[in-house]
Amino acid sequence: MKLTMEWYPLFLRELLLFRRKLLRMGYLFSAMMVPIIYLLTFGFGLGRNISLGGMDYLGFLIPGLVAMSSMNNSYTWVASALNLNRLYFKTFQVFVQSPIRPSSIMIGEVFAGMVKGLFASFLIIGVGLIASPSFAVTPLFLLTLLINCFLFANMGVITGMRTRSHEDTATYSNFFILPMAFFSGTFFPVDRMPAFFKPFVYLMPLTHTNILIRKAALDAEGLISLLVLLLYATGFFLYGSRLIKEYSE
Repeated sequence: MKLTMEWYPLFLRELLLFRRKLLRMGYLFSAMMVPIIYLLTFGFGLGRNISLGGMDYLGFLIPGLVAMSSMNNSYTWVASALNLNRLYFKTFQVFVQSPIRPSSIMIGEVFAGMVKGLFASFLIIGVGLIASPSFAVTPLFLLTLLINCFLFANMGVITGMRTRSHEDTATYSNFFILPMAFFSGTFFPVDRMPAFFKPFVYLMPLTHTNILIRKAALDAEGLISLLVLLLYATGFFLYGSRLIKEYSE
């Protein structure tokens, strides 16, 4: 019970800060701007006359945009906030010196990142339900979305703990997040990638999110992707908790 309650003050702090941003209309527009641009450009523009396995392109694209948006927001919010709190505001040191377990700090940061990722994702889901009749939200879709937010919020903690300056977070994003956004099956099926490049694509966790989130029910391929996502999520959580535990800056 103690472990259950330790993370809550950190989680509540992040949510209160997030609520202040929600009161600004500019934040709502910025959270939706990039996915909406992709939706208009690829979905209504280039993809108007494209069909993928009997599915209209818009119905294929929207789940990918949800996966990408959940990745970007869960990761970026945690990585940037933790980096700033650790290096500039020095509030993270207060958390470490307080009688809170590293795993509880990790859980509080990750859960807050998940809420931010889910918020942005539900904005895209709302647009998708209006824009595409073939788009549907299933229990497997929601489960995949939760796992994806959890996974990339953990990755955000790792980045926030390892970077030495705020500019370094952009470097990590350029090397890891940006390639996943474009090469992990968000805009086109992974099986259309060149054969020599596919092994690298299947190492990316977002690839397995895109595979799983588009399935109506769990099959053999989906089960493999689910296990891969759970392995990544577990590994990132353990590594992030270790970084917090060994923090001595």
